[in-house]
Amino acid sequence: MTKPLVSALIDTYNQERFIEQALVSVLEQGLSPSELEIVVVDDGSTDNTASLVAKFAPRVRYIRKKNGGQASAFNAAIPETNAPIVSFLDADDWWAPGKLRAVLDAFQQNPGIAAVGHGYFAVREETSPPESVVPKRTYYLDLKNAEAVREACSGRVFLGTSKLSVRGRLLDQIGPIPEALFFCADGPLMSLAFALGGAMVLDQALCFYRLHRGNLYASLSASSESLRRKYEVCRAYLEFLSSSLKSAGVSQDTVSAYVKPDQLECERLRIILEKGWPWETFALELRRFRVSYEQPSISYALFKWLVLTATLFMPPSRFYRMRDWYAEHNLQRFRRTIGEAVPVGIRIR
Repeated sequence: MTKPLVSALIDTYNQERFIEQALVSVLEQGLSPSELEIVVVDDGSTDNTASLVAKFAPRVRYIRKKNGGQASAFNAAIPETNAPIVSFLDADDWWAPGKLRAVLDAFQQNPGIAAVGHGYFAVREETSPPESVVPKRTYYLDLKNAEAVREACSGRVFLGTSKLSVRGRLLDQIGPIPEALFFCADGPLMSLAFALGGAMVLDQALCFYRLHRGNLYASLSASSESLRRKYEVCRAYLEFLSSSLKSAGVSQDTVSAYVKPDQLECERLRIILEKGWPWETFALELRRFRVSYEQPSISYALFKWLVLTATLFMPPSRFYRMRDWYAEHNLQRFRRTIGEAVPVGIRIR
């Protein structure tokens, strides 16, 4: 039996509202059944997901498992794929037409790369039109030097689950993902791809990333229980990533630089959970800005200092509730009229 060219792996948990749109977007990629296999791994959904997926049989293979999180879902499904390329898709997102052809072409033209990512459309729950988030050019990402690390850190946004395609040989090399990663299980895959062959990010928007209240990793103002789980996932991710990158031959200095943004995120969660002091929020957000941006305009710098000053007059939890509200309502579009700072690493159109 001839192997397919690519396996589409869709992970889902209680996404009955979205799963059909995700599946249709895969089926409409223009690849024949012999070229494309489709695997859905259901992480113990309690809604109508199973019956909705059943409508697509036999074209779609369905794997159901006990709820255990994204890493456990990937660990259950990856060994069931048969193609040399695996393209991941969260069930609440969907692919743009031509996504798989563009990805397969990139792999064929660059036989040494381990992964391919791309730009995307950010889709919010309200009726505002999708926002295109696309790099200014196609990038090749690895961890060979300090500049490469900066680009790799900023490029991770283009290699999240629904934008990530990986060679099967890399998945074999990585092995099982720690199941403590209830979500963000794509992080080890993209990070080890940087170390074990590099990744290419295409300057095209090839998927639709849905921003909604059910996003597991989106909010810093969620319940204490959710934040505690997020903190535990962040710590487990840092521990695994540090050790696995070292095992892949990445130097300690490079590993330290690469995991810095994740360490800052972990520190944010600690401050919120432990009801830290306002000055801790100020110091953390200042460090985060310096790590992430360069060349701010005067007007943007003034705006940022006003925001930083505000951290000194409220508890961290309140500040991050306001920050989430700001992001949820996409108010940065108004801030852009004030001025911008240049992100470190990959440039966005």
